[in-house]
Amino acid sequence: MASQFEVTFDDDPARFLERAGAWLAAEPVVSTVVATIAERLAQAARTGARILDAPYSWFAVVTDAAGEIAGVAMRTAPFAPYPPYLLAMPDGAAAALADALVDRGEEVGGANGALPATEAFAARIVDRSGGDVEVRMHTRLFELGTLVDPAPARGRLRLAYDEEAPLALDWFHRFHVDADEQAGHHGHASRAEGTTMDDVRDRIRNGRIWMWVDDGDTPRHLTGANPPAYGVSRIGPVYTPKEHRGRGYASAAVAEVSRLLQADGIRVSLFTDQANPTSNRIYVALGFEPVVDMVELTIQ
Repeated sequence: MASQFEVTFDDDPARFLERAGAWLAAEPVVSTVVATIAERLAQAARTGARILDAPYSWFAVVTDAAGEIAGVAMRTAPFAPYPPYLLAMPDGAAAALADALVDRGEEVGGANGALPATEAFAARIVDRSGGDVEVRMHTRLFELGTLVDPAPARGRLRLAYDEEAPLALDWFHRFHVDADEQAGHHGHASRAEGTTMDDVRDRIRNGRIWMWVDDGDTPRHLTGANPPAYGVSRIGPVYTPKEHRGRGYASAAVAEVSRLLQADGIRVSLFTDQANPTSNRIYVALGFEPVVDMVELTIQ
């Protein structure tokens, strides 16, 4: 039986946003990952900057029989297995997307995104191409409601300096390694390879990396945030080196960054690994509320 859904791929992020922008803006917190990446790539293309160092670079719109958007997805991840990322959509739409990728001859070794669409997509890939599906990580998207001030921490928040880019890049990479360790995972650290010195310097220039520093202005913690898309900014990474943990730096920094964003009328979101009790406890205590559960899958 022919699918009632149609899948259209686009390698031009600006053109994708023209078509799907209103749909993304209708639920800007849920769509934050797709929206921020599409806008970043569109801006890079306009300025002639490096666009993406990844083997796949596309955005997809899935429409129903009436021609209405039923869901969107993208494949831009710069880390193996270069998983497609799906927002919420009907199971049939997810299956149609999987069929389209198989028909295009793309290898799909994983999938990330909203439940249950991502599971339906992976199941269809297996039906068509074989293999087994395994869960790599259960994640949860949060939005900040009313900010709850944490206990005071010694030091202060400031924007990262240009000369701190090497330190920030090291901490970006160490964040994934330590997060794996805290949650009892293995194999997620490879995604840090997608963050380059150019990425970090660009974030610093645009005021998107903050340091929590001690009385001598020495960094003890890093909090990053993505530029807002449709009025929503996503915080991350949030990293404190092991030797400086337990002093309240993460709570203090995330609270202050969130306060700055909200003062500009921006809604604040972030992701947590559901297996990491430390980060989940910190964010809930600050007033973050769960929005949607997501999953990261491998297909082998």
